[in-house]
Amino acid sequence: MTTAPAQRSVRLINPNSDSRATERMLVAARAAAPAWLRIEASTTAASPRLIVDDAGSALATEAVINDANRTKDHGDGVILSAFVDPGIDHMRKHLSVPVVGIGESSMREAAAIGRFAVLMTTPGLIDCVRRYATALGLADRMVAIPGTTEDPQTLMADADRLVAALDELIRRTVRDDGAEAVVVGGGPLADAARTLAPTSPVPLIEPVPAAVRRLVAALSQDGVA
Repeated sequence: MTTAPAQRSVRLINPNSDSRATERMLVAARAAAPAWLRIEASTTAASPRLIVDDAGSALATEAVINDANRTKDHGDGVILSAFVDPGIDHMRKHLSVPVVGIGESSMREAAAIGRFAVLMTTPGLIDCVRRYATALGLADRMVAIPGTTEDPQTLMADADRLVAALDELIRRTVRDDGAEAVVVGGGPLADAARTLAPTSPVPLIEPVPAAVRRLVAALSQDGVA
């Protein structure tokens, strides 16, 4: 039987440079955290405002690694809050605390339910997400990566249109692809994911809370993710 540890403090890192998105992620993370877990957040200033393609992911990876190397105190754990988990391998290799990413956490949670789809508002990252799922051994469970077609930053600036676009993708992938669970692919989509979850026809996995749950499990067992 595992017991909850004493008060712990962890850091949520937004590998995008949008501080407003960081605030939304932090709200979602804290809402999913138990009372003994304190979560603070930081924004990776040298990254793109929004990671939209492989080039942006590479820049974010470099920025996350540089920030990690400069930061002496990472607390008791780290959450990487961009869907392709930039820099996660480096951080796991060099830090002595658990490091979880919202991409891995949410896809593993969805795969445990059944065949799953990942919704993307950044079509330029679809191939990157597919490669990541393959690297995690989840390719056989992922049935589709449907994406919106509008400019990502324009769409994400309009909350109502964003929710409507994602809702359409959810229903389409359940109907056409047989998805048994759906992941909303992105930390900056935390508010939209929370809005859509109650009406989704299948379990909707919110990446930020999924990462919190994975980190809580690691800390509760005094293990590493």
